[in-house]
Amino acid sequence: MLGKGVVGGGGGTKAPKPSFVSYVRPEEIHTNDKEATEKEVTLHLLPGEQLLCEASTVLKYVQEDSCQRGICGKLVCTDFKIAFLGDDESALNNDETQFKNKVIGENDITLHCVDQIYGVFDEKKKTLFGQLKKYPEKLIIHCKDLRVFHFCLRYTKEEEVKRIVSGIIHHTQAPKLLKRLFLFSYATASQNSTATDTKNHTVMFNTLKDWCWELERTKGSMKYKAVSVNEDYKVCERLPAYFVVPISLPEEDIPHFQGHGIPIWCWSCHNGCALLKMSALPKEQDDGILQIQKSFLDGIYKTIHRPPYEIVKTEDLSSNFLSLQEIQTAYSKFKQLFLIDNSTEFWDTDIKWFSLLESSGWLEMIRRCLKKAIEITECLEAQNMNVLLLEETASDLCCIVSSLVQVMMDPHCRTRFGFQSLIQKEWIMGGHCFLDRCNHLRQNDKEEVPVFLLFLDCVWQLVHQHPPAFEFTETYLTVLSDSLYIPIFSTFFFNSPHQKDTNMTSPGSHRDLCSFGQGRESQDAQSKPLNLLTVWDWHVQFEPKAQMLFRNPLYVEKAKLDKSQRKGMRFKHQRQLSLPLTQSKSSPKRGFFREETDHLIKNLLGKRISKLINSSDELQDNFREFYDSWHSKPTDYHGLLLPYIEGPEIKVWAQRYLRWIPEAQILGGGRVATLSKLLEIMEEVQILQEKIDEKHHSQVALQAEASSLLRNSARLSSLFPFALLQRYSSKPVLPTSGWKALGDEEDLAKREDEFVDLGDV
Repeated sequence: MLGKGVVGGGGGTKAPKPSFVSYVRPEEIHTNDKEATEKEVTLHLLPGEQLLCEASTVLKYVQEDSCQRGICGKLVCTDFKIAFLGDDESALNNDETQFKNKVIGENDITLHCVDQIYGVFDEKKKTLFGQLKKYPEKLIIHCKDLRVFHFCLRYTKEEEVKRIVSGIIHHTQAPKLLKRLFLFSYATASQNSTATDTKNHTVMFNTLKDWCWELERTKGSMKYKAVSVNEDYKVCERLPAYFVVPISLPEEDIPHFQGHGIPIWCWSCHNGCALLKMSALPKEQDDGILQIQKSFLDGIYKTIHRPPYEIVKTEDLSSNFLSLQEIQTAYSKFKQLFLIDNSTEFWDTDIKWFSLLESSGWLEMIRRCLKKAIEITECLEAQNMNVLLLEETASDLCCIVSSLVQVMMDPHCRTRFGFQSLIQKEWIMGGHCFLDRCNHLRQNDKEEVPVFLLFLDCVWQLVHQHPPAFEFTETYLTVLSDSLYIPIFSTFFFNSPHQKDTNMTSPGSHRDLCSFGQGRESQDAQSKPLNLLTVWDWHVQFEPKAQMLFRNPLYVEKAKLDKSQRKGMRFKHQRQLSLPLTQSKSSPKRGFFREETDHLIKNLLGKRISKLINSSDELQDNFREFYDSWHSKPTDYHGLLLPYIEGPEIKVWAQRYLRWIPEAQILGGGRVATLSKLLEIMEEVQILQEKIDEKHHSQVALQAEASSLLRNSARLSSLFPFALLQRYSSKPVLPTSGWKALGDEEDLAKREDEFVDLGDV
């Protein structure tokens, strides 16, 4: 019966339409309410989470070929998530589902993860927003992690339909206040129960000591210094409390334009060159103020060009690189390829999928980011030049490019804790506006741009092309991208460190106002600083066994040298043996600097520089020589790492974008099948090694556990671990247009196989 679980549709002579069909009368549904309630799964609420509205007898569709099946249950909306509680959850709680998120279930959608809501009225799909005059019989929710949920409300009571639909629309689309985010409710309610991960060695860069440590690690302390002039955010609310500037820069110059026009250190190369960033000065029309700005920039110019800094190349990202509008437009087109409502729609678009992919421009965005990072790497590595990145706010494109350069050049950033520290330094402390770019408050759709996702996609290209160079896996990157929308972690829910620090106390609530008589105790509880979790506390989301899938078993740590070997080595060049370098050109004359400063000053004053630098033949020749030379040599996975950026080499991040589409999976195939076989071989080798040297026992146990995690699965999917098993058969459905092209069955059977010459393949 309908109340007991899975419902089958269809049964007529005609092929059923892609909408739910049931022959059970609504009266029969309500007579079985009591029996269904006994089997209902209880709603698990997080600390501080409150139930807002709910609806019973809702059917969650499960697509299968051209017909549809539904699971009956309850649809609820809390101040944290939308959740579907199915009556038959036995399939979801089997032992094979080893990769579970402890915070978000398979049928849960956080309110921040909702992208678009659609209603079906008389088989017509319409976008839902605001107050509705008529309520739909079917609800479709598109998520930002590209999941698509279909809920049938045909058998739900009318009052419950109004309540649940209105509640979901309001709590996912209405503008919010920052203090009303669930982040604060959760932190207040779990004040004494939240604990950070003691094994987390991520550097947070929220103290002066952290910046000094990074300077020492990169050997940049001889030319740069960490400053605390912005402590308490007196100089600029956009900058972190502590940051690094050239050692010869007077600290009294920093407050002049609220941190604008100041070269801020990102990272130092082994040869002494450094990567810097700078935000442009505000545009002014007054000639007097323009003259003051010019004099100020001239002084900054003299500071960063005198010894020991030598040559500084300026790279304007605002005028000759991507724009935020381009990124937003490309991703809006790109994501539509994966928001599939049913199998028929998937196969209809399959014929023109590659042309749609190319026209979206998303892969071209990735290629341009990687190319720009290689160009800057060539300046630092081959030409021994400092590079100064320029951007209006230095918090969007600067974050992408500077982070990619460090991932390519610094093997520490390719470890898990190193990568997390990099995100803390360049993105969190760098002032990337996560609150606006993810549109968590739903206040301005135009500000929503997936800049951080673009960066993760670029990193995935490197991980995909050079797996042994990274300690973390693509699964780690996928889960990190999902964490953007989980509002119990503070990492991705603020625009700046200042905004976070000024909102660290408990928010007032209606209950607090009503309990005015409780007096001072209630006020003291509110004024107590909150202990906000970070996304790096992975134990909150995943068990240790599931976290094993974050670690790349093919990664080999760099061997530590003995003291005798260290004495014999010269640290003049960190990668001298393996790095294919182009010949460095002699430094230009001092006259070059005067020309360069004019470009710099014009750019920072808002007058856009021409594309002369990027389009010059000399730069293109240097780039091609550097790129080809590196790829012609064996790869040193603990040294410089460059991606392949030719068209076919830039690929779709299948695990993230295709994981919810059953038709896109390869059961028992894909890269995961190759990895599983490699792990089996590695385990055999390590067992033999254990017999030779018992010191490797702990390492063997670690690798063996990762191997067993893959091997225990009955049928591995190419999109493992997100698509572990297919609960229902998924047969390819050829669209009607395809059948017409092939002709009828008799002609198809008589047709001879076509001959294909594979000689040139």
